Amino acid sequence: MIDSTAYNLSLNLLQEASTPFGFVAAVQEHDNYKRVWTRDGVITSIAALLSGDKKLIETAKLTIETLLNNQHPVGFMPSNVSPSGDVVSYGGTSGRADNPSWAVIGLSAFTVLTDDKSLWGKYQPEVNKCFSVMDAWEFNGKHLIYVPQSGDWADEYIQHGYILFDQLLRLWALRLASSIKENKLWQDKAENIVKSIQQNYWKMESSESAYAPNLLHQMKDASGKFWLMGFNPARVYKYFDLQANTFALLLEIGNEEQNNTVISWIKNLYEQKKSILPSFYPTIKEGDEDMNDLKNNYAYSFRNQPNYFHNGGLWPVWNGWLASALAKQGETSLAKRITADIHAANAKDDLFNECLHGVDKNPCGIPNCTWSAAGAIIAEQAVNESFIKLFKF
Repeated sequence: MIDSTAYNLSLNLLQEASTPFGFVAAVQEHDNYKRVWTRDGVITSIAALLSGDKKLIETAKLTIETLLNNQHPVGFMPSNVSPSGDVVSYGGTSGRADNPSWAVIGLSAFTVLTDDKSLWGKYQPEVNKCFSVMDAWEFNGKHLIYVPQSGDWADEYIQHGYILFDQLLRLWALRLASSIKENKLWQDKAENIVKSIQQNYWKMESSESAYAPNLLHQMKDASGKFWLMGFNPARVYKYFDLQANTFALLLEIGNEEQNNTVISWIKNLYEQKKSILPSFYPTIKEGDEDMNDLKNNYAYSFRNQPNYFHNGGLWPVWNGWLASALAKQGETSLAKRITADIHAANAKDDLFNECLHGVDKNPCGIPNCTWSAAGAIIAEQAVNESFIKLFKF
């Protein structure tokens, strides 16, 4: 049963974040948050579409139009667009490798959930450019895109290389697009991405199909309890990536044994935390080798102290997707507990903070953050037939 009070507060924030150009990331100006961002805007638009609220669905449409109208000529998508629409950023030190996928996901979700194909027909050139630029970002034609540091949502974290979450977003984009318009090139690419993920992101002892020979000896550092966060020529990342493992469950990448192993690990972590889960675990601490990569990777101020922000922080938005993945896997009890925890997190202090401290659980990000409300809506709508449509291929 939906927590109507918390749910309505979430809808109210989406209304407050609505502009003539789409959803802004936060309702107060802070470090460019009061702009239409590709990933934030698409996630919020999906929540709006699931809500069934006509005004919010109209803002979702405006969001998608704003983003696709500002695609770069070579195919990559904006990081964000100003509320007036006259200033466009395509990223800082590096661009955003996840945004072409999010753009196609947003357009496709709108089309699937409204049965309105007007935007789909209008933006086919932009869809093709999104897929084309991601093909180029493979660099070697081996079906995985190479993500630069600061190249996806966790833009002040340490990861770069073949990051699993970005591969899964691309896969979802291809599958959703193919569900609207049959396209053998898209379908074949999706199948090849699935094979590459299955062959390279679960701990292996030996494999002739490994992406590269160095991945085999690097696998000693992998867990074997969850999907690998990613790898590059120098290393694998040993950390648990909540986003990647959530979408691996949603997109049904694993077999039954792998799914059960991941869910068991998530349950154990939940019993430790008794709250929404950290996006990356364990936390990088002072003295850890990876802290050196964190310390200078920030735009305005250093936020990745232990248990803050990306470094062990608790994000309602990604826990909303986790709750939906658990519900899809039949883990309804835990899904409900996490949904209640999301509402509790969103109710703290100035409401809807973007993230919470990983230990004391106090808000430590930007308040009135739109996608924190979106995470709550997505969690509540996880058993909705509309949500199921987004992952039914």
